[in-house]
Amino acid sequence: MKCIPADLMNAATKIQASFRGHMARKQAEKSKTDGEITKEMEKLQSKVEELDVDLSDPGLNHAAVKIQASFRGHMTRKTLVKD
Repeated sequence: MKCIPADLMNAATKIQASFRGHMARKQAEKSKTDGEITKEMEKLQSKVEELDVDLSDPGLNHAAVKIQASFRGHMTRKTLVKD
């Protein structure tokens, strides 16, 4: 094996360390970006699941009427308190 000067070894070590640091930061940023994309995909998936409602369900109409009646009652009581 050849004898490599110490200053050349130190320079090579510094270059390797810098490159490894660069690659680690690049990988960390990619992981962060991938994580953000995954979160966005999960949000979109949950929205799609929310929209997947069977509108022909008779209980759905009954539930909507109940919600509307509750809201109308709330608004009426709120108006009466103001007056």
